[in-house]
Amino acid sequence: MSIIYMLLAISVVVALIFFVLFIISVRSGQYDDTYTPSVRMLFDDELVKSKEENPTNLK
Repeated sequence: MSIIYMLLAISVVVALIFFVLFIISVRSGQYDDTYTPSVRMLFDDELVKSKEENPTNLK
């Protein structure tokens, strides 16, 4: 029966560690912008095409 209490205590400590790390990451601003990274990959090809169409070499 004492092993159950020990496992319960260890699981609470691990949960508290993860909770503290989550709070630290939220306060540091890691989750501020969730929309831009998912859309940024859609516009990479357009930027490459516009650079190829408009060369900057002088003739």
